Amino acid sequence: MSLSTDRPTVAVPAADLARLPVKAGRRGWLALAVLMLPVLLVSVDNTVLSFAVPAISLALNPAAADLLWIIDIYPLILAGLLVPMGSLADRFGRRRMLMIGSLGFAAVSVVAAFAPTAGSLISCRALLGLFGAMLMPSTLSLIRNIFTDPGQRRIAIAVWAAGFSGGAAMGPLLGGVLLDHFWWGSIFLLCIPMLIPLLILAPLCVPESRDPSPGKIDPLSIVLSFGTMVPLIYGIKALAAEGLGFGSIVPVLAGSALGLLFVRRQLRQRDPMLDVRLFRNPVFSGAVAANLLSIFSLVGFLYFVSQHLQLVVGQSPTRAGLTLLPGLIISIVTGLLVVRLARRVRPAYLVAAGLLLNAAGYLSVLLNSSGSGSGLLLAFGLLGAGVGMSETISNDLILAAAPADKAGAASAISETAYEVGAVLGTAVLGSILAAAYRLHVIVPGLLPASAQQEAGQTLGGAINAAATLPAGPAGELLTSARHAFDSGAGLVAAVGLVLMIAAAAMSILTLRSVKTS
Repeated sequence: MSLSTDRPTVAVPAADLARLPVKAGRRGWLALAVLMLPVLLVSVDNTVLSFAVPAISLALNPAAADLLWIIDIYPLILAGLLVPMGSLADRFGRRRMLMIGSLGFAAVSVVAAFAPTAGSLISCRALLGLFGAMLMPSTLSLIRNIFTDPGQRRIAIAVWAAGFSGGAAMGPLLGGVLLDHFWWGSIFLLCIPMLIPLLILAPLCVPESRDPSPGKIDPLSIVLSFGTMVPLIYGIKALAAEGLGFGSIVPVLAGSALGLLFVRRQLRQRDPMLDVRLFRNPVFSGAVAANLLSIFSLVGFLYFVSQHLQLVVGQSPTRAGLTLLPGLIISIVTGLLVVRLARRVRPAYLVAAGLLLNAAGYLSVLLNSSGSGSGLLLAFGLLGAGVGMSETISNDLILAAAPADKAGAASAISETAYEVGAVLGTAVLGSILAAAYRLHVIVPGLLPASAQQEAGQTLGGAINAAATLPAGPAGELLTSARHAFDSGAGLVAAVGLVLMIAAAAMSILTLRSVKTS
């Protein structure tokens, strides 16, 4: 009698075979390379403008309010339209929305580069926010539909996140080089060499995808979504700048009220613009929260460390950018390496580990009482590693938890979390830093009233005011101001440390059901 070692053949139903993920081939990876162009574009645009503010002030002579709007109008419009544009991309085609956004962004950027007045530049920045909102949800949702295999999708998202970090790193360096050799408008022309290849290659390499059963367009939901995000973000910014007051509380209350109306409308719609029921899934909501808090920690850290390097240490903007470059490189590398770990370690532990690395970065700031450059380099390296881990895995979980036909809406939620995290990082930690500075700085009475107020508000104001004083009082003011700033940085680090530890615990609780894949 012979024994057969063959296992019995099990028939797999055709419907189950159709649902199995198919690995992307060479064309899929080429499409990913093309999709990195708008990612780099938007991330560079987020950081490059700050370096051109002095030149814009001299060239266009804007009022103080106009200068703030030149900076703020872009993220306000972008954040307000991400969810509607993600939903529209699901309906009309994600590649089509990407092409429209790219063409519009390129055209408006050229106009912005030659804007003759502050008002025209504000209008251009608002239009850039509109077209930028078409770009980002489209890139992430296209990745979700091109890479259906979980392992490949995680690698693609890691590359996508690395593109964001790389663009953020390139922004200050490219801005410094351009402004050293050309006029302020040259920073807006950076998009042209990125968008021309995109407009040529995207129709050839990137497949179109859309929701096969789209609902009707709901204009009221679009208005409510926009009306929720813009007042909320504006109010948060006003709260950081002015404290509690009519100008900050009213926008927050108005945005919150419209947000409740938006949620109620989505729950009543048969085909909602945004399926808010996704947030009932603890994995989805936990991943969104981890995404937001990770960016919160990164942007809040950059807010005070960039001032410390330039105003306390005395580095130039370009030198400060180079000092922070290693941390951004670590973020990119860690985001790519964590994909291998995700095959063996549960996502909950990886996200929590990333957030704990963020906490370690803030702890390093607390322990670095002298504020040395090497200590800050270590702190930002730890933070970069943490952000690379948590951002890659949390974005993957957001997309994996949503149905493929709702990828645009899920991507828009991820992008909105990113924008809100960036705003909160600056607003919350920035306001703590400002409050601590005002409490500890000692301003000499030799200054005029206006200069005293300026020196008592910011470190930059104190440096400007010190230039008008004799050597003795000037030195005393600068010493007091720098000590006050560092005391605020220590308080910010303590808050960031506690918040990141709490965020890590939240990630373990909400994401623990997800297994390795």
